[in-house]
Amino acid sequence: MQPDLDGITVAVIGGDARYLDMIEELLASGIRVNVTGLPVKDGTSGVVLSSSLVDSLKGVKAVVLPILGIDDKGLLHCVLSEQTFTLTEEIMAALPVKTLVFTGLAGTLLKQMTASLGLRLIELMNLDEVAILNSIPSSEGVVQMAMEMLPITIHGSSAIVIGFGRTGRTLSRLLWAMGARTGVVARKTADMARIIEMNLTPVSFTEMRSFMGEVDIIFNTVPAPVLTEDILTGIKPGTVIIDLATAPGGTDFQAAERLGLRAVLTPSLPGRVAPKTAGRILAKAITGFLAGETAGGLPGF
Repeated sequence: MQPDLDGITVAVIGGDARYLDMIEELLASGIRVNVTGLPVKDGTSGVVLSSSLVDSLKGVKAVVLPILGIDDKGLLHCVLSEQTFTLTEEIMAALPVKTLVFTGLAGTLLKQMTASLGLRLIELMNLDEVAILNSIPSSEGVVQMAMEMLPITIHGSSAIVIGFGRTGRTLSRLLWAMGARTGVVARKTADMARIIEMNLTPVSFTEMRSFMGEVDIIFNTVPAPVLTEDILTGIKPGTVIIDLATAPGGTDFQAAERLGLRAVLTPSLPGRVAPKTAGRILAKAITGFLAGETAGGLPGF
């Protein structure tokens, strides 16, 4: 059941394919949407298109920025627009104090801007209800990539997943279900116990290098330099590396290229492989926050 949010206006600025489906879900909740930097059809009921950030932010209850927010110069991630947009503190200053600002993950500049202006920043990808569900299209997407890159089936292959967070858990379970011999690299003793309980092979970071020599596919989910040149030198030729971590990832891609390894970074997978599912996940979280506010309180505040 959709929450009734008639009368609320939200600005959606930039984003990728999942944002088009997210907008449909917001409209279904009764929200009016000001759109900038997305190819929404002109004349769509409940939508106001604008090429101006200033105009788009007028009278809104909340602002939805791209998953990657803004870069260190304020440039918005508008991959579906031929225009470029830069968000400044001066533009954001038109928003009332405590206005909700949604993004996926916020960089230093966006955090500074919202804090300075008294705006409430919500990093959607840090919310369990988003990140856990988002791990499903992410995991399916990287397995699809692996199937296209490998000369063998996932079933019977040897795979290793670095990291046992939300995506690492979902991906490890999927690989095991498909018949891959799956090792998981983790730090916490509780995670090691859970890995054993899931009938997977636990691997510590200190012993990771010794496990890399015989694997067919490596998935990294850790946003830190874990696949260094020293680790990569122990990997056999033909091994595929797929890095799911936030750019720049956790792989030394230059070293991988020198060593003849196939290594790819896969940012924003949910928006590429399952935009409708990913858009619905985002919309549900956003409407939940807005419904909480209209009812007299925000989750987490």
